[in-house]
Amino acid sequence: MHDFVAHDISGIVVQAQAARFVAATDPAHAVLALERIEKAGLSALAAMDRTVRMLHGPEAAATEPLPDVSQLHLLVENFTVAGATEAHLDLPHPVTERLSREAGSVAYRIVVEGLTNIRRHAPDASRATVAFTPTATTVEIRITNDRGAGPSARRAPRSGGLGLPALTEHAQALGGTLAAGPHGDGGWQLTAVLPAAPPKEKSP
Repeated sequence: MHDFVAHDISGIVVQAQAARFVAATDPAHAVLALERIEKAGLSALAAMDRTVRMLHGPEAAATEPLPDVSQLHLLVENFTVAGATEAHLDLPHPVTERLSREAGSVAYRIVVEGLTNIRRHAPDASRATVAFTPTATTVEIRITNDRGAGPSARRAPRSGGLGLPALTEHAQALGGTLAAGPHGDGGWQLTAVLPAAPPKEKSP
C-alpha cells in the first residue's frame, strides 16, 4: 500500500501547490489541478481499500489483481501531466510476455517507487526516463532523472522496511537485484534486474 499511496499523495501535493500559485490569475488551470487531485485521492483510497480486503482473507485478496507492466503507459502519462518533469517510457512489447505475473507486479511497483522518489526529491527535474531492456534471461529496468534547474537533491534514507528496501527484498526473492544511486551530473538512477522467461522463437 505504501508504494501506491505515497505516489498518489506526492501527486496531490504537487497539484495543490500548482493550484495555489495559479488560482488568482488562471482559474481554469486551478480547476484542472483540482480534478487531478480528486483523481489521485480516489486512487489512494482504492489502494487502501484493496489492502483492507487483503487483510480480511485470501478470498477477498484474489478478487482484484495487482497492477502490472501493461498499465505503465498510463502511470507515466499521469506522472508527466501532474508535475514539471517530462517522463518517457521505453517498454518493448516482448517484456510484457516474458515477465511472470509476480515479476510484472514487482516491476510496476519499482516504477511507482522510482517516480515517487523523483517527485519527492527532485521535483524540478526536467526529464525522467523509464527504460526496460530484455536480455536472454532477464529484464533490466532503469529509472533515471536529470538534476533539473535546482540544486542536487539529497536522498533521505528509508527505514521501517518500506520503499526501496522492501522492493529490494521482493526483487531478491524473485532472483533479481535492485540498486539506486547518483547518476550523471547531479541526477539519480534506480536499476533493477528481474528474471524473465526466454524469448519466444519466431516461427519459420
